[in-house]
Amino acid sequence: MRVEEPKESALRGRPDGDSMNEPGTAPKIKRNRGLGFGLVFTVLVAMAAIGWFVYKGITSRVSAEKALVVETHEAAVIAVSVIHPKITGATQQLILPGNTQPLIDAPVYARTNGYLKKWYADIGTRVKAGELLAEIETPEVDHQLQQARADLETAQANLSLAEITAARMVNLEKKGAVAKQDTDNVVGDRNSKKAIVDSAAANVKRLQDLQSYEKVYAPFDGVITARSTDIGALIEANSTGKELFHISAINRLRVFISVPEDYEQAAKTGSPATLTLNEFPGRTFPGTIVRNSNSIDLASRTLLVEVDVDNPTGELLPGAYVSVHLKFSGTSANALTIPVTTVLFRSEGIRAAVVRNGKAELVPITIGRDFGDTLEVLAGLRPDESLIVNPPDSLISGVPVKVETQAK
Repeated sequence: MRVEEPKESALRGRPDGDSMNEPGTAPKIKRNRGLGFGLVFTVLVAMAAIGWFVYKGITSRVSAEKALVVETHEAAVIAVSVIHPKITGATQQLILPGNTQPLIDAPVYARTNGYLKKWYADIGTRVKAGELLAEIETPEVDHQLQQARADLETAQANLSLAEITAARMVNLEKKGAVAKQDTDNVVGDRNSKKAIVDSAAANVKRLQDLQSYEKVYAPFDGVITARSTDIGALIEANSTGKELFHISAINRLRVFISVPEDYEQAAKTGSPATLTLNEFPGRTFPGTIVRNSNSIDLASRTLLVEVDVDNPTGELLPGAYVSVHLKFSGTSANALTIPVTTVLFRSEGIRAAVVRNGKAELVPITIGRDFGDTLEVLAGLRPDESLIVNPPDSLISGVPVKVETQAK
């Protein structure tokens, strides 16, 4: 304990408790300088980071503005698809719609009254001319025929007696045994009896014909397209009665088409025609123009034309939709054909949208014939023009465009 007392007295003699020796203050000054340097370094790093972020923000904004300018300029250039005109050859083709019809088409009606006893042909049955189609029971006609035959026999018996009487009276008159008036009366009675026999025979023949109508025959070679009766159905022989069958001759079909007045030259009688159907892709059926109406319809300004096509196998069906292709000589060997989708109809006239030197141009053109989805151009375009497909209505000349695809 005594050993520690001098230390305590020495500590009491110090005014602030840490002035025991001067070297004690030097470490404290060094620690303060180290803290200041670290603070300055931290501030500099933070300022550098802030500057780097500011620089990045400014550069990114500048890049975005440049990209926006480029994108705006690119958006101002319209992307288009182009197609080239087709040079019209010396021979052109006109395609018109039509429907196939049987060469002969007829309903089959009954010619006598009765009830259907039996039928022998249904829809789709191919029949020959004279083939039995159905049988009809006609009890009333049968009874009338029996009565007519009895009346005929009675009239024939009366005629036979009248002829014998007339022959006798003629002989007696020659001998002067009877008056001529009596002979004339007998001869006149014989003649009337003969007329009655003729009338009765005609009635029998009429009823026999009606009885023969009990059997219904096919009027020509063809196919049954409808059967509108059945066993036991009441049959009426009049114009308002229901048809029994419908028969069509399909070994040759006819197609009626309406040819526009401008293409009358393509509808010459005897000219060939070609038929195509959607159900037979890639196939064509040859036909021939057999006749036309030789008159232009005032309402439609078209010429009615009939095209016949052979159909021996029955592959083509009546009522089918067909496209008839007619070939004819063009009006101009230098004419071009362009799609309707490349044309703009403006108040100043018809314009074709083309690409020239990277810009859109609206070129005035002269139209020839209208083929529906294509137009014949007589003047205003060159064969190597690049036509814009589906140009916008707001398109004006001089607008920059960019060709993306070559349309087919």
